[in-house]
Amino acid sequence: GRNTPNQVISRTLQVFVQFFVLGLTSFGGPVAHLGYFHERFVQRERWITADAYADLVALCQLLPGPSSSQVGMGLGLIRAGWLGGLAAWAGFTLPSAVLMLLAASLLSAHPSWIDGGWVHGLMVAAVAVVAQAALGLQRKLAPDRQRVSLMVAAAVLVLLVPRVWSQLLALLLGGLVGLCALTPPELEPSAPERLVVPLRRSVSVVLLGFAVLLFVAMPWLSAEARPLLVQQLSGFLRTGALVFGGGHVVLPLLEQALVPNGWIDLQQFLAGYGAAQAVPGPMFSFAAFLGFDMQPGLQGIAGSVLALVALFFSSFLLVGGLLPFWSDLGRLAPMRRALLGINASVVGILLAALFQPVWQTGIRGGAEFSLALVAFVLLVRWRQPALRVVLFCAGVGGL
Repeated sequence: GRNTPNQVISRTLQVFVQFFVLGLTSFGGPVAHLGYFHERFVQRERWITADAYADLVALCQLLPGPSSSQVGMGLGLIRAGWLGGLAAWAGFTLPSAVLMLLAASLLSAHPSWIDGGWVHGLMVAAVAVVAQAALGLQRKLAPDRQRVSLMVAAAVLVLLVPRVWSQLLALLLGGLVGLCALTPPELEPSAPERLVVPLRRSVSVVLLGFAVLLFVAMPWLSAEARPLLVQQLSGFLRTGALVFGGGHVVLPLLEQALVPNGWIDLQQFLAGYGAAQAVPGPMFSFAAFLGFDMQPGLQGIAGSVLALVALFFSSFLLVGGLLPFWSDLGRLAPMRRALLGINASVVGILLAALFQPVWQTGIRGGAEFSLALVAFVLLVRWRQPALRVVLFCAGVGGL
């Protein structure tokens, strides 16, 4: 039967509290977050079966946007309907967003800090963290000859054609190659348990309609004739709608959307990205830092909130719109083949971002390269948490 209003409120609060605790403690990026969620909601709280969780993760890997935050929204939707989805997003994002807002306000109150050695240490840390992410994703998403070749082709395309659309083109070509030339692993004959989602399919169809409308309207929203605030917000909307592969891939898309227009300084952008490594929760909370600091237009706390909502907006539309249909869709072989190619291209885009802007801004000489090397080995071989490595780099940079 349907839940009473009291049950809905109590479940929504429960979702918020669980995700708020995870937002305070989930270090280590999207893949680590999925591990935290599995431990908490499959094993401990028993909100969802392991099979249904795997189904949910597969959907969110396919969608553009922050995969771990989308899995969180999906868990909230399954547990407590629409309010639960919002509560999961708000709880998981709030701690890191507040920390990023504090970092932005400190840097704007003390602009000279941007020239401090510790800020450059954060940029060096970003080199090691992005390199680690690229290596981990390559092992997982481009482990064979065909997909490594696709990965390199995507990186070459993005580096040689430095335009926003080149990244989308790389993803489309990857999907096309996957569809025509790659073979996914066979589905097990026993179908995984369907995801039971307490959402009306009619509402989901409306959300999907809004998502399509948003995609179609994007070039119009970002045209120079629009008010500056609309142009800036459309940069975040576009990034949230196009970023495949989770947190680190947001870096090149946001950089392309904001820095060339002069809305934020590249040094400041990379300092914020370095700070985003040191906070728990989703990498997308980086938007709170950028929204606080943009010139002219988005600024202050209102700018932070608007930038965050814009970056996550299409994710909510897509998760709410597709989740009720996913059990049927995810079993189609063509979709699974295309996804293999798209994921390989994602790693290529991240590889390109490692060179430009991360490496070119962070590594000025032998000392920086040495520090990045040490940080990389600490992350990859010594398995040190990203927070510890980021603080270490900031400390060494400040010496």
